Amino acid sequence: MKSIRIFLVPAMLIVGVNAIGQDTKTAATATTSQAPAAQPAPNLASAIDRDISSIEKQVLDAAEAMPEDKFNFSPESLKIAGSNYQGVRTFAGQVKHIAASNYLIWSGLTGEKLPANLKDGNGPEDVKTKAEILAFLKDSFVLGHRAAATLTTENMLRTPGRGKSTRLHLATFGVAHAFDHYGQMVEYLRMNGIVPPASRPKSE
Repeated sequence: MKSIRIFLVPAMLIVGVNAIGQDTKTAATATTSQAPAAQPAPNLASAIDRDISSIEKQVLDAAEAMPEDKFNFSPESLKIAGSNYQGVRTFAGQVKHIAASNYLIWSGLTGEKLPANLKDGNGPEDVKTKAEILAFLKDSFVLGHRAAATLTTENMLRTPGRGKSTRLHLATFGVAHAFDHYGQMVEYLRMNGIVPPASRPKSE
């Protein structure tokens, strides 16, 4: 009887050790499978693309926040004493100008033709409703993302076409220009009692 007990104890120890080993392997496999995929290293194109995405969101959110019946608002209509808003762009004009400029600036990087109805930086005359203006704006940023994708460290200082501006300057100027007019859109929203989406509490 004693010999049987002596035999069983080592056998049980071996089984226990094997079970622990299996659990360890299973846990290691699970940890490996749950590990996030390695993110691609950032490069020039992706860095500029992030900047374009940032201003794209802020401009689109601000444009969507303005009610359609206020889209043609201009501070000139407020007749503020001591101010001089005569002839400034309406809210719709600001949005169309951003979109039109996006096309004029970024098409130089992609080599694409401008929309047939785009005459100048004021945008197409036949784009009038809020829905039409937002669609025009969104399409202009789609072009911006394609433009960013063309940038490399090898070509960033080259000048496309006959212009004097480098490819890098055109890409970043599009972002800077949009931020400039976004600031004016923010003021127009506040003049109408609307808090810009980017300034609202996160819970909203």
